[in-house]
Amino acid sequence: MVKILMIISGADTLTLADGTAHPTGYWAEEVAASHKVLREAGAELDFATPGGVRPTVDPISLDERGGVADADGKEFRAYLDAIEGQLAHPRTLADVSVDDYDALYIPGGHAPMADLAKDPALGRLLSAANARGRIVAALCHGPAALLSATEADGRFTFAGRSLTSFTDEEERQGGLGDNTPYFVESRLRERGAVVKTGRAWAGNVVTDGNLITGQNPRSSADTAWRVVRSLNDVR
Repeated sequence: MVKILMIISGADTLTLADGTAHPTGYWAEEVAASHKVLREAGAELDFATPGGVRPTVDPISLDERGGVADADGKEFRAYLDAIEGQLAHPRTLADVSVDDYDALYIPGGHAPMADLAKDPALGRLLSAANARGRIVAALCHGPAALLSATEADGRFTFAGRSLTSFTDEEERQGGLGDNTPYFVESRLRERGAVVKTGRAWAGNVVTDGNLITGQNPRSSADTAWRVVRSLNDVR
């Protein structure tokens, strides 16, 4: 059976450009919709967070404050409740071996910008997964986590690779605006990634070998399906 590790931020606040603390967490749809697709495709999933802390869902990802319709918010909440037993007891990220998994999957919400982007254990795991050709998938703000991965010579592990992320345009239109501590798209470009953006708020998935990335919450299910197809291709 295919095994996938879903790596979720453990942060519940993000320090903004003005120094204030902004409540955050993982984005409900990105975890719920992705997990549903992967599980229904027959994958076995584990969760991991920095320190093994219980992850926090961003409350605005469940209602109209985050542009989420009431019916959708209820659906995501119900799904998260159904997998609460797993979510409440994630693995400790630093204890994970890449050899235990066929793919790593990193959903977003602003929270990965606070911890995953600079987590050394995650950086080592991502570099090892990439070196072994394992699937590395990240969604929306999840690609901020890729910033943690650096080679021994200081080079960004994913420099020169094609990927996408929550765009600067989307951050300004419906995210944190100019108060964001950094723009994920711009930071990835600065590190040498080839960022390929689609139309704001439309689904967009970019595949470059073993690297699969989705632009925004609307890309959640499509990103997960791309992972499923890629895993089937290499089996």
